[in-house]
Amino acid sequence: MIKKTLYFGNPCFINCKDLQLIINKKSETGNSEETKIPIEDIGVVIVDHFGVALTQYSLSLLLENNVAVVICNSSHLPAGMLLNLDGNALQSEFFKNQVNASVPLKKQLWQQTISYKISNQASLLKSIGKNSQNIFAWSEQVKSGDTSNLEARASAYYWKNLFSPEINFSRDRYGEPPNNLLNYGYAVLRAVVARSLVGSGLLPTLGIHHHNKYNAYCLADDIMEPYRPFVDKIVLEITKEEKDISELNTNIKKKLLIIPTLDVYLDDERKPLMVAMHKTTASLAKCYSGEIKKIKYPEFSK
Repeated sequence: MIKKTLYFGNPCFINCKDLQLIINKKSETGNSEETKIPIEDIGVVIVDHFGVALTQYSLSLLLENNVAVVICNSSHLPAGMLLNLDGNALQSEFFKNQVNASVPLKKQLWQQTISYKISNQASLLKSIGKNSQNIFAWSEQVKSGDTSNLEARASAYYWKNLFSPEINFSRDRYGEPPNNLLNYGYAVLRAVVARSLVGSGLLPTLGIHHHNKYNAYCLADDIMEPYRPFVDKIVLEITKEEKDISELNTNIKKKLLIIPTLDVYLDDERKPLMVAMHKTTASLAKCYSGEIKKIKYPEFSK
């Protein structure tokens, strides 16, 4: 079942009863409105207003059901995330496999990750009529650990050609729009990845390649790499549809919040991104245990 992403951008009071999330808010007429949603149907909750109040009980039940709770700051960008600490019955065994993973294994997993990322970047460029033959070639030339840094070479070409020349785009987290849209979309994606990693019994902090000591989600940042082009596609569409992208308005956020339900291809089947993500993280756990040698990553098409 596809889990729902709930976004709270207005004041409301959130409680729980009978394993249902109960949301109370004022209607446009000033009357109180109550909405009930089964917690088992929820995957991600985004809190984007200082007037949102959650009871400790509701927060506890959300975490127990492996819901990723994202808290936004005054700039309406995700500032933190809460995850379940006990997401899998075999968690300690999976942790041990993850911690004991050899350097050669990590380099091979990173090679696979970057190869898929570059291939998906090339597919997106091809879909909009841009020359992508060189990037497709690079995706097949990635070495163990990406020692030749083809990721950076592909990234430079990719960002130069993805958006309209009028935008004069340069990818920078603190740069001009549509960097703000990419940041928000990646934050939603990161929550989906972290939630799935916990559900697969893995520690989001211990990465394959990323290892910043100040980053609590290094593994999530690793695994999301091949998924980033799916977010980029939505942002590209928004830049063509919206006249003003300087601010993350409600309409733009609504379009970005469909990320967990996007269709991707994995195992020659079309699946929602959130479902594919679980297969990706489950396959990673099997790579750590030695059961298989390749991570399952999605593609834009068969």
